[in-house]
Amino acid sequence: MTDQFAALAALVQNPGKTRDDVLADFYGKWKHDYLVVNKWFALQAMSDIPENVENVRKLLQHSGFDLRNPNKVYSLIGGFCGSPVNFHAKDGSGYKFLGEIVVQLDKINPQVASRMVSAFSRWRRYDETRQALAKAQLEMIMSTNGLSENVFEIASKSLAA
Repeated sequence: MTDQFAALAALVQNPGKTRDDVLADFYGKWKHDYLVVNKWFALQAMSDIPENVENVRKLLQHSGFDLRNPNKVYSLIGGFCGSPVNFHAKDGSGYKFLGEIVVQLDKINPQVASRMVSAFSRWRRYDETRQALAKAQLEMIMSTNGLSENVFEIASKSLAA
């Protein structure tokens, strides 16, 4: 499995049918091992292929993913937030995706949602365009009715930082 995963890590950076086929084959072989599946999600989420946010959105619907499972969320959503290319996309699509997920996740598991919103905590370190886009998502999260104390605390501290 280690060799297969290493090869997959190299291949996942190249969009196309071969990538998709190999990812599907790997999942078919390892779908019964939840730790391997979590690594499989993270590997795809961290990929620097263009517009990977759409692939991550599709993975939210994958039969092996469950938004109620914190480890799945950390693998897929947390992995995506670790992608400097796609999370910090100049068009704000990565920030928008995370904002939507945080609001949705807050209703399911506020502790996990607050951990995910912390990806915005260093928004002031980026260029003005990215700052404005990240700040807008933090403000959107803060304006959500029924926001948990957990998410409110992290989001408000991030905005004030």
